[in-house]
Amino acid sequence: MKWVSIKSVGATLALGLGVLTLLGPRAPVNEVQAQGQTVQAPIFEVDPLWPKALPNHWLLGMTIGIWVDDQDHVWIVHRGASTLHPNELALDLKNGECCSSAPPVLEFDPAGKLVRAWGGPNAGYQWPDSNHGIHVDYKGNVWIGGNGEKDAQILKFTKDGKFLMQIGKSGGNAGSNDLENFGRVAKIWVDPKTNEAYVADGYKNKRVAVLDADTGKMKRYWGAYGNRPDDSDLGKYDPNAPLPKQFRNPVHCVERSVDDLIYVCDRQANRIQVFKPDGTFVREAQFARQTLASGSAWDLAFSRDPQQKFIFLADGTNEKIRVIVRETLQEITNFGDGGRQPGQFYGVHSIATDSKGNIYTTETYEGKRLQKFVFKGIGNIPVGDQGTVWPRAR
Repeated sequence: MKWVSIKSVGATLALGLGVLTLLGPRAPVNEVQAQGQTVQAPIFEVDPLWPKALPNHWLLGMTIGIWVDDQDHVWIVHRGASTLHPNELALDLKNGECCSSAPPVLEFDPAGKLVRAWGGPNAGYQWPDSNHGIHVDYKGNVWIGGNGEKDAQILKFTKDGKFLMQIGKSGGNAGSNDLENFGRVAKIWVDPKTNEAYVADGYKNKRVAVLDADTGKMKRYWGAYGNRPDDSDLGKYDPNAPLPKQFRNPVHCVERSVDDLIYVCDRQANRIQVFKPDGTFVREAQFARQTLASGSAWDLAFSRDPQQKFIFLADGTNEKIRVIVRETLQEITNFGDGGRQPGQFYGVHSIATDSKGNIYTTETYEGKRLQKFVFKGIGNIPVGDQGTVWPRAR
């Protein structure tokens, strides 16, 4: 294990859709169940009537982050006017009756009603050039990152939008071993056990960084396999080449499980890597390993059973939610398809679950929306591709 701390510098489960291979001594290759078989897994149906319509002729732009707080309120952050077509902003441009960009941060209650909205540039802090990721911590604080070219900062607010803290400065990034600034942060997650903020850092840097959530002081950081981060250009992804010893950009998500493991999305390497909280590498898995371009590992959320038996992986290139057994990192089924209808996706980007086990997703690019998938219990569902999970006839 080679993790990097402030005081010292030191410190394949490869899974395609067809095979599972363990790291360490060469293990047997286990065939995943064939298409057409069924498996016990969570069942979901899209709710086409959630959320409710926004007020004030508001529209969403690229919807780039999501979190569900302790009250099952759903929080999103989007990019607004900069990603909306002029025809969509006719009210703002004063050449028509509709529409206007919603504020960047929106909060919805469990019924899908908008509770409050705020955010954007203001005196006292540097709002990101390109919003990315949102997290509501156990104290009720709201954290926001950004992946604009100069975004090297993280912002922290109250739920009402009162500014609390900025960590890092716009334009200040000095690479993946910078102790003060970041490199286009994709996501933040705060651990209630330790009050540490884990940062997926990010679109420019190639690391996970861990901060004191009260002071913002960096405590440790690491790259792929727990290595010291290296910002060398890895070149174009080759699915037939050995996996790189550094993260590819972007490092797109980070979350901690109930058994104190850290899960990281290395998006363009199509993989999840798992670590101990100190940066010790545990295992990894690839999903849809032939995927090129933006990759398959965009964001993840855990099922809400006490053991967090399943991982739900958002795959915005293949437009699916992949259902993975957390213990083995084996994909057993997936749902979704490309399209604009309920239950389909156009750039499914971020994912979260509520206390009842429901899934929420946001979409970037021209998707620009928030969707809810209702948890219907565990049952027999098809292995492999389920397609669009439309509500079943009653």
